[in-house]
Amino acid sequence: MVREFSAGGVVLRRMSDGWHIAAIEPKKEEPPPSQSRRAVPRKQILALPKGLIDKGEDPVETAIREVREETGVIATLIAKLADIKYVYIRTWADRERVFKVVSFYLLRYQSGRIDDVRPEMRIEVHRALWLPLEDAQTKLSYSGERQVVRKAQEYLQTHPEV
Repeated sequence: MVREFSAGGVVLRRMSDGWHIAAIEPKKEEPPPSQSRRAVPRKQILALPKGLIDKGEDPVETAIREVREETGVIATLIAKLADIKYVYIRTWADRERVFKVVSFYLLRYQSGRIDDVRPEMRIEVHRALWLPLEDAQTKLSYSGERQVVRKAQEYLQTHPEV
């Protein structure tokens, strides 16, 4: 089985109405035209920014780079949150099973404008947005990422100085 290692971030930003995190709506692959005329609405996917660790890059660097590339914001490290592990099947290439490990880090917003994403990244990211932290448990699409956000909430409760 192929192994992949990625890193991503939970970017915290304090706004007037509370804590928010940076989330992305990945670009969806368009299904092939079907013979049926009925279009089936596709569920919106919301996820945390993440990506493959490049050769010579450490996971923290990857998380910060991926956040910048996929959301348009610059963030700095607060702490490591967790590693999530799962298996998926590549649908875009060889249909091979992949064992994936994603290291997630808690990051603090520094600067930049959400969704200020370079045109070449629009093949991966439809849009980036600030999501209220309290809504993340119900809005994020993947259970592993919801667990990571719970860890971020726990961190905030035990580290009020953030």
